[in-house]
Amino acid sequence: MSNSKVLPKGKVPMWHKIAFGLGMLANQMFPAVLGIFMVVLVKGLGFPTWMWGILFFVPRLFDSILDPMMGFISDNTRSVWGRRRQYVFVGAIVLGIAFVVMWQLYNTSGVQYNFTYFLLWSLVFYLGLTIFSVPFVAMGYEMSDDYHERTHIMAVSQWIGQWAWVIAPWFWVVMYDPHWFPDPASATRNLAIWVGVSCMVLAMVPAIFLKSRSTKDDRSLVPLSVRNMGMGMKEILKGFKEAFKLPQFRKICFATFFIFNAFNTIASFSFFIIVYYLFKGNAAAAGLWPTLFGSLGAVVTTFLVIPIVTWMSKKMGKKNAFLLSQSISIVGYILFWFLFIPGKPYMFIFALPFFSFGIGGLFTLMMSMTADVCDLDELKNHKRREGIFGAIYWWMVKFGFAIAGLLSGVIMSLVHFTPDAPFQPDGAVTGLRLFYSGVPILGTLIAIFLMRDYDISEERSNEIRAELEKRKLPKSGSGYQAGKLDERTSDLNLPAYTGTDLTNKSAAELSSLFAGQLNKGIHGLCFSPYKEGQGTEDPLTPSAIRQRMAIISPHTQWVRSFSCTNGHQHISAIAKEKGLKTLVGAWLSNDKERNEKEIEALIQLAKDGVVDIAAVGNEVLLRNELSAAEIIAHIRRVREQIKPVPVGYVDAYFQLIENPELISESDPILINCYPFWEGAGIETALADLRKMVALTQQYGLNKTVIITETGWPSEGEKVNQAQPSADNAKKYFLQTQEWAQQNGVPLFYFSSFDETWKVKEEGILGARWGIWDKDDKLKY
Repeated sequence: MSNSKVLPKGKVPMWHKIAFGLGMLANQMFPAVLGIFMVVLVKGLGFPTWMWGILFFVPRLFDSILDPMMGFISDNTRSVWGRRRQYVFVGAIVLGIAFVVMWQLYNTSGVQYNFTYFLLWSLVFYLGLTIFSVPFVAMGYEMSDDYHERTHIMAVSQWIGQWAWVIAPWFWVVMYDPHWFPDPASATRNLAIWVGVSCMVLAMVPAIFLKSRSTKDDRSLVPLSVRNMGMGMKEILKGFKEAFKLPQFRKICFATFFIFNAFNTIASFSFFIIVYYLFKGNAAAAGLWPTLFGSLGAVVTTFLVIPIVTWMSKKMGKKNAFLLSQSISIVGYILFWFLFIPGKPYMFIFALPFFSFGIGGLFTLMMSMTADVCDLDELKNHKRREGIFGAIYWWMVKFGFAIAGLLSGVIMSLVHFTPDAPFQPDGAVTGLRLFYSGVPILGTLIAIFLMRDYDISEERSNEIRAELEKRKLPKSGSGYQAGKLDERTSDLNLPAYTGTDLTNKSAAELSSLFAGQLNKGIHGLCFSPYKEGQGTEDPLTPSAIRQRMAIISPHTQWVRSFSCTNGHQHISAIAKEKGLKTLVGAWLSNDKERNEKEIEALIQLAKDGVVDIAAVGNEVLLRNELSAAEIIAHIRRVREQIKPVPVGYVDAYFQLIENPELISESDPILINCYPFWEGAGIETALADLRKMVALTQQYGLNKTVIITETGWPSEGEKVNQAQPSADNAKKYFLQTQEWAQQNGVPLFYFSSFDETWKVKEEGILGARWGIWDKDDKLKY
């Protein structure tokens, strides 16, 4: 490939944007056409307005409930086609066929039959729409990680998608022209075939042309078994909770809800206002004006609004572009009150450029901003879940659409407007006009208020991306850096040491030696309490802890725990029942309320006599969540309460030597040492561990140095020269145990059991450090 064809990092080929845009055209054509066809239900098939409201509300509510589940499925699908494409393809077929079938309505069938028939087929249609749209939107979020390129992708897709709103209004002309069809019901039956089939083909385009990497062997994804689908519901609820903890995402969702809900509540009123206010109820006389209203508005959006909003976003940032574009739309809604003039229908055209900035600017910016929020979510929660976030965002959109359908019927009933009547009672049309301008203005003002302090700017977005890139090297050991150890220990002279040569041992021989060492016993194990299907939010039960404690207790003298709340407080007492000693940790973070609970619980456990060493925090400096001074204050508080129990703080060895005041404050020095995360090959890993300990001892003031964590994963990605494998895990275990026991170094091996809950946060590499597997079976 020539250099001229190589795109800068984060840039997307135009034909990819167009392929995504053609999917967006289908995604927008269906609601655009539905907004027109739905009028036929009341004006051509005789449905009362309450039925109309139900048919707007129930299927869309059904759709909004399905969306989050589809997001979870899409985020965790393993296949050679990736996570999204197959669903986009299948969903396109389902929604295309269902759209055709649901409009095969006949006056002779009766209102009740047509109502039931249409409702049932609407549910099938919206099922297909969910299967298609949720992964489709997630594909768009994944296309680029560049702040402005994301807006450009969404601008291109919205530009193409807006043609749906240009084309759809012309159905008004076709449907009510007797030269084309004898009646509107006949028109919808026939036009639905053309719309359904053509949009089905368009919806397939992204699935066919936007390639994605295979996820068939991606073990970081949650398997989509029946059992895990049940877990998935919990994950969905957790995803909602975590998503709405992000104030930026809350603002995006609620702002979209108020704008889109307000717009759709009054969308169908434009037809009625033009016919009944401008043309005194004469639909024939209204002619092309209802069509021109929708079509010209979409043309303005396509050729004027989207390019301007994209330019505004680049010049002033996404938030300011949003605030300005929505403010312009308010001007448009005010102008509509004055420019709907009987006898001068052309006057409303002057309001369209202002009005069009509302929805035209909304999705161009909000979809791009949601992609930025997905980065923030990954930074905070260590998860990449465009599907869930896209589903939640579009859940708000669709829920707003559903509410809008109900409100439309309520407003028409409230002002006593009857869609199928030749004349309307006094005040009915005026009432519609008041709501037509008032509702969107109110919704837009609320959205502007919500977004006034949205804070993901271009600068902040780039900072987030930089942190995420940094985190990838290595994936979950970002604080451990290859090469740093040699710099720190360049003048360190270690005494000679020769351990058992494991170089040419077979897998079977290594397993035999491993079993022998484990049966002989080791100093300590880090306790892994969570079983398959559990996560850190799940409370631990004494019975589950006892089950695992019974497995490890014959092989270790000490057990290390990491928290003192949510069931972890039982670990040390149960370990004592087994005759084990305990290193008990209080989990500290930037959550001050939880820190208080952890500290109080640790103090109480020590007073209960089940703590042999107290660890006040684990890798808090490495995660950059508290300062050394804050940690020292916690240590002193605990020590004062639990004397004479030794108290210390656990962190990576280099964090402690870079903060010697913590070494001075600790009784034993508690260090985590991971040659693996620093990229050491298995041949040099023990030498590196020895350097880490010796380096710490230089700063140690003759205090005991305890290795509180070290280990080697059996599966996952390579980190420089460090290769995860079962044989390397066995070698590292044997080497470290032999050296530690010969030299009297207390060592806690990480970890006792594989921890599948870490797959979502750290990938497969973070989940495969155990001596026993997730099913409590000895791995080696």
